[in-house]
Amino acid sequence: MIGRIAGVVIYKGDDHVLIDVRGVGYSVYCSDRVLAQVPGPGEAVALFTDLLVREDLLQLFGFPTLIEKEWHRLLMSVQGVGAKASLAILGALGPDGVGRAIALGDWNSVKAAKGIGPKTAQRVVNELKDKAPAVMAMGGTAPVAPPPDTDDDAVIEPVRAAPAAPAPVPSASAQAEALSALGNLGYAPGEAASAVAQASGENPTATTPDLILAALKLLAPKG
Repeated sequence: MIGRIAGVVIYKGDDHVLIDVRGVGYSVYCSDRVLAQVPGPGEAVALFTDLLVREDLLQLFGFPTLIEKEWHRLLMSVQGVGAKASLAILGALGPDGVGRAIALGDWNSVKAAKGIGPKTAQRVVNELKDKAPAVMAMGGTAPVAPPPDTDDDAVIEPVRAAPAAPAPVPSASAQAEALSALGNLGYAPGEAASAVAQASGENPTATTPDLILAALKLLAPKG
């Protein structure tokens, strides 16, 4: 599996970028928003990648951050959402916007993405509302993958096995991370802190994703 590519841009198309890695060109498909961030031909670039494998197709998709890659993988787990639809949603909303829309049940924002109908948008929100906090707990938008040193040979890095799920973190750390995630979603510090404190009191050993999910339920409109 190919988890990250670092090399030199050869060409930028409408939906992909061609990256030279030690003399081999890799076509990496990206959203419009990501393509706008990719430098021009001759410049160094590094992207986290997800490899789609089918009987008649091998296709790479590129993302500037790990959290955006995880959102892509999560979106593709929804029935009716393929790679093209996932990129359309991420391109329209960005990773933070996707998390905000799912957390708030705002399927209209998801529907605004090109080619996404109302039924698909509702499925995205309904199927991912319990899974989204785990991605949100990664800490917001991670730093963009650093470009390779142009003095060294560009390298292609294989995906490494995901680390084992961590044990429950201390409550104070989980609360801080949950507050940060809720702040990224637009909640006021006071209401976020109140919800996190209540959720933490009900489950003192809760992990960050558990706290985020519990706080979102407390903050959801009643009625």
